[in-house]
Amino acid sequence: MKANNIIVFLLILSALPFLPAGCSAIQEPIDVILKTDSTRQHQNNSMQKRFKETPSSGQTIVDSAVELSKKSTELFEQMTVLQQNNHELTTENQQLKDQIAALEPELKQTKKELDQANDLLIDMTTELNNWKMHILGFQEEMRDADTEQLRALLKILEALGGEAQTASSQEQNQVSTTASLTEQSKTQLINTPALSETNE
Repeated sequence: MKANNIIVFLLILSALPFLPAGCSAIQEPIDVILKTDSTRQHQNNSMQKRFKETPSSGQTIVDSAVELSKKSTELFEQMTVLQQNNHELTTENQQLKDQIAALEPELKQTKKELDQANDLLIDMTTELNNWKMHILGFQEEMRDADTEQLRALLKILEALGGEAQTASSQEQNQVSTTASLTEQSKTQLINTPALSETNE
């Protein structure tokens, strides 16, 4: 019984491709009926290509139906695998889009922070250069102040040295005056007895 059902099912499957061909001749418009021989030949060739792998002379209709059923099953499995792959790729693509959408604000924030850090670095470099210039100017001012201070000290020392020299000259004058006075007193003492002797 099962074998008969399988045979009937396979016969129905094998008859299905011929049903649309039989109905199309009735339902086709007039322009299809008036097609040229070359167009009909092309359609016949395409139909032959569709069923290119025709059963050999040793195969029956049942064998052909079984073979077509196997091929349709294989094609269905391949289509299922392709659909699964397509679904996985679509899911992965959506995940990547979500990640990109989540990372875009962080990227913008990071770019903003980098721009701010760059501006701050430029300001710090400018301030450092100004500070160096101020330091160099301050050193120059300190050098000038030290020079002026040394000049003032030199003038003070020169003034003190002049006064000391003047004092020493005064002392020398006093010594020479004292010496001359002493010599004069000695001369007077020597001359005094002579005067006394003369009076006698």
